[in-house]
Amino acid sequence: MGLNRKNPFRRRHCMHVLMYIFLLLLVPFLVSGCSKTKVHKVGILCGLEYIASIADGFQEKMAELGYIEGENILYDLRRIDFDMEEYRRILREFIEDKVDLILVFPTEASMEAKQITEGTGIPVVFAFSNIEGTGLVESVREPGGNITGVRYPGPDIAVKRLEVLRELVPEVKSILIPYQRDYPIVVHQMEMLAPVAEKAGITLLEAPAANAAEIETLLAAYEQNGAPPFDAIMFVAEPLTVTPEPFVALTKFAVKHKIPIGGALMTVGEYSSIFGANADLIATGEEAAFLADKVLNGTPAGSIPVISSEITLEFNYKAAREFGLEISPELLRMAQVVIH
Repeated sequence: MGLNRKNPFRRRHCMHVLMYIFLLLLVPFLVSGCSKTKVHKVGILCGLEYIASIADGFQEKMAELGYIEGENILYDLRRIDFDMEEYRRILREFIEDKVDLILVFPTEASMEAKQITEGTGIPVVFAFSNIEGTGLVESVREPGGNITGVRYPGPDIAVKRLEVLRELVPEVKSILIPYQRDYPIVVHQMEMLAPVAEKAGITLLEAPAANAAEIETLLAAYEQNGAPPFDAIMFVAEPLTVTPEPFVALTKFAVKHKIPIGGALMTVGEYSSIFGANADLIATGEEAAFLADKVLNGTPAGSIPVISSEITLEFNYKAAREFGLEISPELLRMAQVVIH
């Protein structure tokens, strides 16, 4: 009889083993049910409509990197067309909302972001921003503070624009360069342009202005003595000439006097510039996304080296023909964008 009786110790041991296995299987479900996926809040300040597609490139690449809007990331996208007071207001709202990161562009907005976020612990990733002479970063390798980003190679692009203009208009001797008055990054661009223009025997006429009305007044003054004293109009990297009203005023004048105009490729209504040398906007946004991913994964922004955008060429073939210009096959082969 005793040999056929079941061993209670063995039975209890089996039950403990089964319970242990059951708990092991249950733990992952309990953990996943209790833990919450981190939802990152990112404020995006687009400070110039002309370059708004940077935000598109950024969000698209972030999605490829695994950041799904509404699931693990939320965007607060604000678009302003060069308004310093609005820049400050929006950045303060981002801080009040306790965003995890700010993406900001172009230069002026980035400089404001650096200053306003100081001491908040909120990291900043800039794009389409000059670092030369702006104090935006301590160095390319160690930007410092709470900031890193994608450098806009403004001085290099300014020289490239002059080179392209000379190829389009070999006889050019005098170039009008309009720009936003007191815009900080213009100085370094003009310093780069000066020796190149002097060597080519070209006079650069600087035309600083605050708005479209001042541009119109300036252009009217040039007309008082007959033909304008310049053979072309070229834009450097700054916000005035790529804001619709000033752009139309300049291009309307250029059409009237058959003076080639370009530097940044843009169309507003019936008015178009001829060419642009610029940073690829979508690619710039994508590059900013890689930096943002590092920051959101715990790398201090100030320790991430700054990267630079690549220079691309763009042509409006139709506009060139209307100005009586032919774009050489060599230039067309170099172009990333050609509008026919």
